[in-house]
Amino acid sequence: MTHPTPPPHRIAMLSVHTCPLAMLGGKKTGGMNVYVRDFSRELSRRGIQVDVFTRSQDDCQPRVVHDLGENGRVIHIVAGPQKPIPVADVQNHLDEFVEGVLNFARNANIRYDLIHSHYWLSGLVAERLRDAWDVPIVHMFHTLGRMKNRIATDDSQRASPARIAGENRVMSIADRLIAATPAEEAQFQWLYGADMNKVATIPPGVDLERFTPTPQQAAKRQVNIPSHHQNIMFAGRIEPLKGIDTLLKAMALIQKCRPEAVQNVCVAIIGGDPWSEDRSEEMARLQAMRQELGIHDLVTFLGAKDQNTLPNYYAAAEMVIMPSHYESFGMVALEAMAMGTPVIASEVGGLAFLVKDGVNGYHVPSRNPEALAERIYELLTDPACRQQLSKQAREHAQQYAWPKIVERMMRVYEDVIRERNTIHGLRITD
Repeated sequence: MTHPTPPPHRIAMLSVHTCPLAMLGGKKTGGMNVYVRDFSRELSRRGIQVDVFTRSQDDCQPRVVHDLGENGRVIHIVAGPQKPIPVADVQNHLDEFVEGVLNFARNANIRYDLIHSHYWLSGLVAERLRDAWDVPIVHMFHTLGRMKNRIATDDSQRASPARIAGENRVMSIADRLIAATPAEEAQFQWLYGADMNKVATIPPGVDLERFTPTPQQAAKRQVNIPSHHQNIMFAGRIEPLKGIDTLLKAMALIQKCRPEAVQNVCVAIIGGDPWSEDRSEEMARLQAMRQELGIHDLVTFLGAKDQNTLPNYYAAAEMVIMPSHYESFGMVALEAMAMGTPVIASEVGGLAFLVKDGVNGYHVPSRNPEALAERIYELLTDPACRQQLSKQAREHAQQYAWPKIVERMMRVYEDVIRERNTIHGLRITD
């Protein structure tokens, strides 16, 4: 007689290089941070104990933060200097991170049922923890180095050989690999030769209570946008693969060819730190481009924003633009759709799957400012079209509610736990 596998009681969530509580749009904060935070909160609501382990980047920050619901917490592990460091340097401190997690679990007398790791660095840590705990690993990459290399325009944008080797290793050792879309599932196979028997495709989710349509005029007041202005929004990391330069060129084209259309328009770029003395190379390049294109009065760099303030920015916007060269999924697009804000996105990666052209937004070719300008102009000047896309965007987002997504992931958890228990039973029999 077989007995159903009980769900996991306690999960070790690994987000080694970035904290799920960080502001959106920082140097290495984006969709993955949102995913880990909101996914962990939904697990917590279900009564599952979730410990999210991340590298401490601030010696003034509490070691344990109870900000993921009644059963969830973020645990900051000292590994290397307690300050932000390049992601490439985090790999030098993985031994210390592993020891920190093991010591925490040992001192608290905690046993975990499963490890869920995010990004390749966390996958390498997960392998070491599994050796100590003998529990299964579920892994998500969020972005793939080989995909980044396919769209890189120079060596500075390429993933390192260490990352590619690390991704190959994690592909081989994880008990289950989670792909965000069918496109990413295919990439696992043809770029990495992954064992497709251990791949499950489950998209990220969205908090439909937080991201819900709200009156636009009230939202504009909250974020200090004049009531008679139309707002175009970008949110994300400030890096070349996000294609923000394509958006700037598109706005310059509209200003040149249809100046009346942008008389009362503002473009808000959320992400990065535009005022820092040591701005990133990409931020400096984009700010210089804004000057050269003559759109300084049209485009505003707002810097990174707390995740809780983002709904007001979405609600205040006529549209959200995602001109990326590569996105494994596109959490910003999903959040915008949940708010009822149409999305214009490059037809790449997860965005090609998430955005339905002419239904909840529009697709444009990557690196094509002319095509982007046409779609932006269309939405700026056709309120009926915006209203229809808005309604259908909200409807489409319903299928991504976090409870539905977590329910699918719970079945994966139960499967890998059952498989490991079966292996243990065979060992005992042998």
